[in-house]
Amino acid sequence: MNGPNFHAGLAGQNVIAAPHAADGGTINLHFNNQPPGPSATPRPFSTVPFRPDPDFVERPDITAWLRKHCSQPPSRVALVGLGGIGKSQLAIQYAYEERRSSPSMFIFWVHASTKDRFREAYREIAHRLQLPGHNDPKTDALRLVFNWLCDENNGQWLMVLDNADDIDVFYPKRGTSQSTGAKPLAFFLPQTDNGRILVTSRSRDAAARLTGSTQDVLAIQVMNDSQAQQLLRKKLGDKYEEGAAADLLRALECLPLAITQAGAYILRRWPEESLSTYLAKFRRGEKSKAGLLGRDLGDLRRDPSASNSVAQTWQITFDQIRQEKQSAADLLMFMSQFNPQGIPRWVLESDRRHWRGIDGSWAGNSWDDGDDRNDDFEDDLHILRQYSLVAVTMQKGEYEMHALVQFCTRAWLLLSDDEQKWKRRFLQVMAREYPAGTYENRTKCQQLDPHIEHVVKEKPTEKEDIKKWAQLLTNIGWYKAEAGIYGVAEQLNRRALDGREEVLGLEHPDTLTCVSNLASVLQDQGKYEEAEQMNRRALGGREKVLGLEHPDTLMSVTYLASVLQRRGKHEEAEQMNRRALGGMEKVLGMEHPDTLTSVSNLALVLQAQGKYEEAEQMNRRALGGREKVLGLEHPSTLTSVSNLAWVLQSQGKYEEAEQMNRRALGGSEKVLGLEHPDTLGSFSNLALVLQAQGKYEEAEQMNRRALGGSEKVLGLEHPNTLTSVSNLARVLQDQGKYEEAEQMNRRALGGYEKVLGLEHPSTLTSVSNLALVLQDQGKYEEAEQMNRRALGGREKVLGLEHPDTLTSVSNLALVLQDQGKYEEAEQMNRRALGGNEKVLGLEHPDTLTSMNNLAFVWKDQGRDGDAESLMEKCVQLRQRVLGPHHPHTVSSRSTLAGWTEATEWF
Repeated sequence: MNGPNFHAGLAGQNVIAAPHAADGGTINLHFNNQPPGPSATPRPFSTVPFRPDPDFVERPDITAWLRKHCSQPPSRVALVGLGGIGKSQLAIQYAYEERRSSPSMFIFWVHASTKDRFREAYREIAHRLQLPGHNDPKTDALRLVFNWLCDENNGQWLMVLDNADDIDVFYPKRGTSQSTGAKPLAFFLPQTDNGRILVTSRSRDAAARLTGSTQDVLAIQVMNDSQAQQLLRKKLGDKYEEGAAADLLRALECLPLAITQAGAYILRRWPEESLSTYLAKFRRGEKSKAGLLGRDLGDLRRDPSASNSVAQTWQITFDQIRQEKQSAADLLMFMSQFNPQGIPRWVLESDRRHWRGIDGSWAGNSWDDGDDRNDDFEDDLHILRQYSLVAVTMQKGEYEMHALVQFCTRAWLLLSDDEQKWKRRFLQVMAREYPAGTYENRTKCQQLDPHIEHVVKEKPTEKEDIKKWAQLLTNIGWYKAEAGIYGVAEQLNRRALDGREEVLGLEHPDTLTCVSNLASVLQDQGKYEEAEQMNRRALGGREKVLGLEHPDTLMSVTYLASVLQRRGKHEEAEQMNRRALGGMEKVLGMEHPDTLTSVSNLALVLQAQGKYEEAEQMNRRALGGREKVLGLEHPSTLTSVSNLAWVLQSQGKYEEAEQMNRRALGGSEKVLGLEHPDTLGSFSNLALVLQAQGKYEEAEQMNRRALGGSEKVLGLEHPNTLTSVSNLARVLQDQGKYEEAEQMNRRALGGYEKVLGLEHPSTLTSVSNLALVLQDQGKYEEAEQMNRRALGGREKVLGLEHPDTLTSVSNLALVLQDQGKYEEAEQMNRRALGGNEKVLGLEHPDTLTSMNNLAFVWKDQGRDGDAESLMEKCVQLRQRVLGPHHPHTVSSRSTLAGWTEATEWF
């Protein structure tokens, strides 16, 4: 067989095997309607048509349940579950145990898959019992056996009703005609004090109907790991391989029939085939897996009419569901497109609302009766659940399927040429339901994320499907970027861009949106050069297609300004932000929310250049506008509060900065909740201003709260979490808790290296932070190594004159100075000062810091006059730029006074 043949015929006949010696009794079979011999009361016998399985694995919990519920007449119990789960094997084993423990008991095995097989089984029982008239074709064998079963003088009996899957076999459908006086087959299953009935069924409903109570129905699950290992070990004997066996059993999900099928395949082909080669074939691909699951290798302990193939076994169930209710079969096909675990109910309901049938036609209008529609959906789910194909998980509103059931369903779709229809349907539903990756949509994204892998991998061929596929990838990429999984987000955005370029063209607005999204995730990874290129492409395309003043064009201007700022190109970034602001004011108005966002962006780049007064003015304008337009507690308003706090802190206005940060934190807690990322950011911001004021204990508490929240909400390795780790390290360092600070910095650095890469700007900042705490502990050599690594990385990634690169130059100078390497320290400080003067300007705070540092190294070299002269210049500039009361101004003035006093004393 080259593959699964799910349409193979399963016709067969009921078989009553010869009794085994252990059973006692004889067989009196009569053919050609020959008359019977003298009737005699038969000795008790068993008609179980299968020998005991020497490989049977005990399942104690099931055996105990049977002994408890099926021990006393007139009990009726049922084992239900998937085909191949082991129901019949359990029933066979139980029948033999009962025969051994009660030799005087009759054991009757009745195949109950169809009415004909049920009647045939009763005729054979009548023959075995030598009931009067059993050879007369006009005799009602059902009535004969029923009467015998009801006669308590005949002794104890146990009947196994095997494969009673179709309740219509036993009870006529409503509205169907029936012969006058004919009884339903269920009538011939007596409830007497001398008899018990054990049912095996795939249908919970059929089992409950036949037993009369759901309390007497046991759902059989797959084997546990230990039981599955025992079964495979018994099947393979010395050909069992420990390591490969565990992997194979996981792949087969411990399904008894699948294990038996695998064992038979390996044994028949040994030594060419082994457990390892079978596993390799199973993993090779879907076609190979389908071929293995579709092979029927026979099993003497299964009904001859039942396939020993997992795929064909379940085909019976699929066909039965399709005959019972087509919409339930459709639901199963749709669910097969999901990951087997955690299938969200709300997506299934959405699919039902929007589609009819399986031909992919759109049903945009709602159905007339919502209650009827919901009832119909519930009916379909019930059918799938009662056949054990779908189960409700512990998580409310989610379902799960056995992975092999799902695979066989997909394989059946492939054979029936319906695969592409359902894949297309699933794509369209996912494209519609997977939301933008904002924080507010995080829960939905998390629910859908495990289910879209195969959709993402396979690019459609139809134009309209490619559009939907690209939109889906765009939203997934957004979610991944928000989760800090930037590499995956980049790949998704690149593929979305390729798809839109193919079907929409290079300059279509949706294509340019993809370009802009890709630029954003590149910027997140520190790939600033390519991010700038992408932003310039998006801007150029939007200017051409949409016009210079279209809001999307102006947003591209803003995005370009952001990456220019990251690259240290502050002047051009300021120009871009002023252009965006001017355009927004003209097109949208002075108080439009997007205009106010442009005001905030301009404030940020002004602050980066040390233009604190104008930055403060811009932030106050943005705050006032948002308070008026959006309200005092809108999240954007609270962002403006935080931005104003930051620029106030930069100016040394700590008290007002603290007040602003407390307002932002209180508002975020109230509006967004304690664990929203913006709230956690507010904790960090408040911690920074507390730290700047020397309020270290409270700052540490705030940082620990921010870190704990980020770990819980975002995960241990999210970039924002690692930033919280770094912030906590800084405040620990300021308190002299150097060992814990070093541990925190090493954790942050390891996380950044793993998540963002060795040369990402955030990773290099973490290297610098670690160097500082090493320096504070007197570990100068390692601190120097870290600073040289940070400097080399920043020179390579950001360029020689980027402000962050110049900060690394200054940091390296400090650790060289601490080691007495004054000459190289002087060179580094001169480089930092010259670079900051060129890039940031003479009066930028960072330039003044470089001036301060150079004065100190001159002092250490004994160049007192040069040092005092340079420090005096620094004091004058800091007083003018930062104000006389800024901590940096106060520190420089105090240093200069000390130096001057010492000189005068000497």
